[in-house]
Amino acid sequence: MNLAGGNVLGVGVDLTEVDRIRSAHVKHGAAFLDKVFTPAEQQLCLAKADPYPSLAARFAAKEAASKAFGTGLGAELSLTGVSVLNGPAGEPVVVLDDKAQALLAARGASRLLISLTHTDALAQAFAVLVR
Repeated sequence: MNLAGGNVLGVGVDLTEVDRIRSAHVKHGAAFLDKVFTPAEQQLCLAKADPYPSLAARFAAKEAASKAFGTGLGAELSLTGVSVLNGPAGEPVVVLDDKAQALLAARGASRLLISLTHTDALAQAFAVLVR
């Protein structure tokens, strides 16, 4: 598909099972959280009575972002390179590390937009890379 001239440069979506994130944390403890989530994400989510739906939504956001960038997660884009925090109204706000910011610029994009949703069992994220 040729998106030349359009404002959307990439899209991605991901669906994550909340129990998958819960199980990984129970099995691997803080090492899992440190590998996958930034300290700010951990602080935000672990303050909740049940942090796992929020953690799962942020994991889904990282996967969706990697699809929008067209890279997958790995050398070009790390799990902690994309952080999803809350804006003033509680909306999800993406914070990119320096490497992810460089990738954003290399793609000719100005922003990565994220939408999150979750139930007790599933979390979903949708990411849009825009010019």
